[in-house]
Amino acid sequence: MRLINISKYDHTSMVLGKPIYDSRKRILLAAGRTIDPKIVKRLENMGIDFIFVEDEISKGISIDDMLDMPTWTDAIQVVKSFYEHAINNKTPNIESIQQIAGKLLKEVKHRPTLVLIPAGTMTKELQPYAHAVNVTILALLTGKRMRYTDTKQRDLAIGTLLHDIGKSIEEDYDKHPEVGFQFLRNISQISIVSSHIAYQHHETFDGKGFPRQISGKDFLEVAQICGIANRYDNLVTKDKIPPHDAMEAIMATSDSGYAYNIVTAFSQSVATYPPGTKVLINNSEPAIVTQINKHLQRPVVKILSSEEEIDLVENSTYMIKPIDVLNGE
Repeated sequence: MRLINISKYDHTSMVLGKPIYDSRKRILLAAGRTIDPKIVKRLENMGIDFIFVEDEISKGISIDDMLDMPTWTDAIQVVKSFYEHAINNKTPNIESIQQIAGKLLKEVKHRPTLVLIPAGTMTKELQPYAHAVNVTILALLTGKRMRYTDTKQRDLAIGTLLHDIGKSIEEDYDKHPEVGFQFLRNISQISIVSSHIAYQHHETFDGKGFPRQISGKDFLEVAQICGIANRYDNLVTKDKIPPHDAMEAIMATSDSGYAYNIVTAFSQSVATYPPGTKVLINNSEPAIVTQINKHLQRPVVKILSSEEEIDLVENSTYMIKPIDVLNGE
């Protein structure tokens, strides 16, 4: 299985690897079937950018480190419901957010790593909520690397799930962090730490962020984690930058955008070459990632011409370069 830009789908050689859902969590297309070109166009019009496929080069590759689809879609629906309650000025279901935060924390805690399901695999309507869930997974992976307690991880999870709640209430983009903070701080079951994550997630370590231009120690560590995760996911999903290049952009913000130790923890927590990624070895040899290593940036790859598998951790002389799956090959 591998992820492709939907525009590169070939109905003569590919079948759908994972189901496609609508905004009500109903299966639009089941895994294992081919997609008619007219339906592909319809999916593109719905805002779906990426799909998982099975084809000859990805045969036998499984993405076991990916969060299972039911858990992911459940989390998206919970976030969507919470945000919609905020829009309508209704009391949101706090317990449901707490439960999904706990479920995501458990997934991160008991797995070596987690690979993201891109928000662009969902319809456009659901992508903001899928983004919130993915930012939370990235943040929890980083918190795990930094040896956060379960209590601190829960505060981090709730804050990141709700970091963009202000967008549901306030149309002025520059005001959404403060509006979100004011909304969350009035909910007694949500900690002040979680509320400040929403308040500070667009700040930067050098004081050039917004809305308050805070810097240094005033920029909470948990908010920095949310900020990094938010920026990374936006680079990959909205700007369609390959994950490895997005990670390099994040690492370039060390000590300016975010503290060095947090950037380092983030870079050591996120797999930028998930199984199924097409790459070039030594700039010329096409290959595909088959497994993730403990060193997340040095996976196991299979050379397409010979089907030889190479562990890049054990073969340090090999260089790896991604083929731009997000914008097409």
